[in-house]
Amino acid sequence: MPKGPLKNFFVKVNAVGESRKTLYGLDGKILKTKICMVNGRFKDGTEQLFYYPEGHEHAGQFKGMAKILEEHGYDTKAMKAQCGKKFTDCPGSALCCCRRTLYNEPDFKEVDPILAQDIKSHGHHILFLPKFHCELNFIEQCWGHAKRWYRLFPASSKEEDLERNVVQALDEVSLISMRR
Repeated sequence: MPKGPLKNFFVKVNAVGESRKTLYGLDGKILKTKICMVNGRFKDGTEQLFYYPEGHEHAGQFKGMAKILEEHGYDTKAMKAQCGKKFTDCPGSALCCCRRTLYNEPDFKEVDPILAQDIKSHGHHILFLPKFHCELNFIEQCWGHAKRWYRLFPASSKEEDLERNVVQALDEVSLISMRR
């Protein structure tokens, strides 16, 4: 994230159609779409715009870390954008640089990852497990069980058949086999 204003601060992601399938251009390449950063919240709950509004001389541009922190009440004149090349280079102070200060702000800390937001928007729950050996992770057992079932279905190159087979194979994974 830049310290000052930036015109093209966004993330490029694959474009998805109404049917939630990836869109392709005439050249066969995956189409991309630009996503801006989601606005934050001040401590009182009001929305904080991360991009300058229409009518401003920098309309549509990302404000930058310094401006966002100034709006939170911090003095950023003496702050660097970040302490070193890596995030772990910070000396440990919560206010050593713009990047570390933003990292410790509640409206940045408490935001769900996009994956979690997408899963929750479809009415599902998400559970992030701690890192440990893959053989101890129950999901590996589930994938192994589903792959075994998937191999029993007739081979096909049709996308509809493949999708139906995957769903059917995942449905075959029983709760008992998950709990083993």
